[in-house]
Amino acid sequence: MDIYLLIVTVLAIVIVILGVSWRNWHAFISLTVASLFLAIMSGLSMDKIVDAYETGVGSVLGHLVGILALGTILGKMMSASGAGVQISEYFVRIFGVKRLPWAMLFTGFIVGIPVFFEVGIVILLPLVIAIREKTKQNILLIGLPLIAGLSIVHGIVPPHPGAMTAISIYEADLGKVLLYSLIIALPTAIIAGPLFAKWVHKRVVPVGEPKLVNSKTEVERLPSVGVSFFIILLPVILILLSVFAPFMSLPSGIVNLFLFIGSPVIALLISCFVAFYLLGYRQGMGKKDIKRLTDECILPVGSIILIIGAGGGFKEILIESGVGDSIAMMSEQLSLSPIVLAFLVAGLIRVATGSATVALTTAAGIVSPVIAHMTDVNLELLVIATGAGSLMLSHVNDAGFWLVKEYLGLTVKETFKTWTVLETLLSFIAFGAVLLINSFV
Repeated sequence: MDIYLLIVTVLAIVIVILGVSWRNWHAFISLTVASLFLAIMSGLSMDKIVDAYETGVGSVLGHLVGILALGTILGKMMSASGAGVQISEYFVRIFGVKRLPWAMLFTGFIVGIPVFFEVGIVILLPLVIAIREKTKQNILLIGLPLIAGLSIVHGIVPPHPGAMTAISIYEADLGKVLLYSLIIALPTAIIAGPLFAKWVHKRVVPVGEPKLVNSKTEVERLPSVGVSFFIILLPVILILLSVFAPFMSLPSGIVNLFLFIGSPVIALLISCFVAFYLLGYRQGMGKKDIKRLTDECILPVGSIILIIGAGGGFKEILIESGVGDSIAMMSEQLSLSPIVLAFLVAGLIRVATGSATVALTTAAGIVSPVIAHMTDVNLELLVIATGAGSLMLSHVNDAGFWLVKEYLGLTVKETFKTWTVLETLLSFIAFGAVLLINSFV
């Protein structure tokens, strides 16, 4: 039965890929058809199929829809006002064209520590697009390093939810996990970011253009560099307030206020209104101009919301059909060291369900009983190995796959060649670093 479920899952993924690339179906249609195929072939009862699909759609979009919409509006204001141009020119002037991939890596790495991967994508990829327009380089050379920085910290560095959950399950030391993860994350991101981008951008030249945000400037007088940076950093600053607020000696009301305004949706909403004033009204735009710009960027974001929602439905069908449980049971029978077992289990569940957080937390739950009576396991490195496994082989059931595809204007094939390979590099390089450190400590 386990082998049968795996075969059916592979066939469902093939349906998605062929539907998009061969039949030219919209990805939403392909994912929905694949979900129904998987549900029926795996024996999921008819009364549960629609409920599971709708639950999956809601669970993903409940978190993402506001972030995507508001982040796209903020990106549109940055591009239409010329703020993106100002920042891109500043980066080119300070770092030079040749060092831009490294600047993007460190930008993604630093911004990615306090914010979720999806939030970092919607805030920073419009900047990548503006820099691409300025330098006329392959967008992969600039975009992939930034994405590598965002992704690796999301996967293995606290305080991201997956890492924090694994720390709790394994009862590891937070401080040591943070130290080890930062030591491992930076060189991992360098190899999978600027170095991989330098290699792949000569072999993959995107045939399409990014559609969600363009770089067309609609004002005569550009905002200052300081204002431009302030707008792009404002949501990050607000989110940081919510991270540090619980550790400050402040009245509970103030702490709760910081937690509220630092939630990603509220932080982006506040940033949008600040952008409406500083990048809009103050630059000569009227109310009708701002409404038009908002409408222009909301329409195309509808497509990516549908795709991500359908991906969430596909993911939930995978979970309900028992694919994740089958992989977990098969993995428990392997006689491997806990660090290798955690990496493999997390990787297999990630491939099956498309969620790094689900893979990380499920794998930790499976491995924790195995190590209950062991005394020689480095729990901190075990957390990072589990996180590394949860990053590998992102494909069509992962919201991140479609986010990167749509924001960079890639085809499905190009996304597999770039984003999927990048994620897998991050996974295996981080795991290799864990094994290396474990041999010395």
